[in-house]
Amino acid sequence: MGERGKYSGAFKLEAIRLAGEPDPSVPKVARDLGMSDSSLYGWIRQEKEAGERAFPGKGKQHLTEEQAEIKRLRRELEIARQERDVLKKAVAFFAKEK
Repeated sequence: MGERGKYSGAFKLEAIRLAGEPDPSVPKVARDLGMSDSSLYGWIRQEKEAGERAFPGKGKQHLTEEQAEIKRLRRELEIARQERDVLKKAVAFFAKEK
């Protein structure tokens, strides 16, 4: 079984550009680069769906303003829920003592 390759975002974008040229086919470009056709087809699909945010690299997400706000609000909501649960347990504990 082969080892999974790690490719930079720049490499992926260049491979997509090469595959998009009129002359070579996607399988030929993939063979020339030493990778599978399905990987290259997947990268092409990701680039079409996410555009410039397709290959962030190193786990960094390029979020839109709205996505960043939603992420921040979800984090705040989770903290508020945790605090609420702690207070519920504290009330139940002190109610038993009386």
